[in-house]
Amino acid sequence: MAIFNYKYKIEDYKVKESHKFDKAKLSEYLSGKLEDFTSLGAVGQFNVGQSNPTFIIESGEGRRYVLRKKPPGDLLPSAHAIDREYRVQKALYETNVPVAKMYLYCEEESIIGTSFYVMEYLEGRVLEDTRLAGFNSEERTAIYDSMNKSLAALHNVNIEEVGLSNFGRPGSYFTRQIKRWSSQWELSKQHDMPEMPLLKDWLISNIPTSDETTIVHGDYRLGNLIYSLDEPKVIAVLDWELSTLGHPLADLGYNLMHHVQPINMYSGLKGLNLKDLGIPDIELYMKNYCKRTNRDSIDTTFYIVFSLYRNVAILEGVLARGRAGNASSSLAEERGALGPVLATLAWNIIKDNI
Repeated sequence: MAIFNYKYKIEDYKVKESHKFDKAKLSEYLSGKLEDFTSLGAVGQFNVGQSNPTFIIESGEGRRYVLRKKPPGDLLPSAHAIDREYRVQKALYETNVPVAKMYLYCEEESIIGTSFYVMEYLEGRVLEDTRLAGFNSEERTAIYDSMNKSLAALHNVNIEEVGLSNFGRPGSYFTRQIKRWSSQWELSKQHDMPEMPLLKDWLISNIPTSDETTIVHGDYRLGNLIYSLDEPKVIAVLDWELSTLGHPLADLGYNLMHHVQPINMYSGLKGLNLKDLGIPDIELYMKNYCKRTNRDSIDTTFYIVFSLYRNVAILEGVLARGRAGNASSSLAEERGALGPVLATLAWNIIKDNI
């Protein structure tokens, strides 16, 4: 569990050497652009997440902000789209979706080496452990229910009312996504995985006939949420890099991915007594989501397999960046090694359902 509040010193969050930037230039740029900001004091870096480096910055007056930027080095086309992160969170701020307040976006690379944005610093808890060790059954139930509620709130947003009707291409989401992540995997490939072309063919042949469009987060999971310090309630959804217009059940499938991963795998829940733990199983979580989004019960198999396939491509990118020395987390090699395991798991799920 990561806890963020003012009792933790920024100096405890060490900045990676490859991600350091000119503090004086940033201080000069922010002065006059942020309310009550006159100078930049301490800078720290969160060592979580595998994509865009994220920093805590503190003004000379002691006020904290969060700065998020692109990583250094050569980047894949369309990856690390922090401009889209900024836009979608700014648009959602007045809705029922919990997000941090956006302050400014800077596309001028000469300030800190890449484009970046600055947003609100929120005190809270990030719960990476899907099993929620240290919590009781009632707390686990409430934590998962708040995650479910926030996801449903996102998919219930009217895209036209928040000015996001052109945030992506409506329709044919899975066709386009399968093509995209197949390409990303080929560009980043670090392992030989014979299951990947098999998964691609199965997914193409089993795309659901229902075609609907909402805002989708793209990486909706427990570790990308900030919970209140005082109660099991989501106060902000983080990491919107992969957000776009798409099929909402892609988010649901991704959110349920840990349920099919065995307990000897990172964050896996399969094999645990979820009822005793207070964690909803796939069926209950799906039904609660359906109630909140006014839809009928659904078969989640395609959406979970698609999410595993996509995650393999993402993890190969994480591993490739780690080996190139420009990943945003020291865990890149460890996380990236999971790609072949997830590919095998996805193919086994298909074989079990044929």
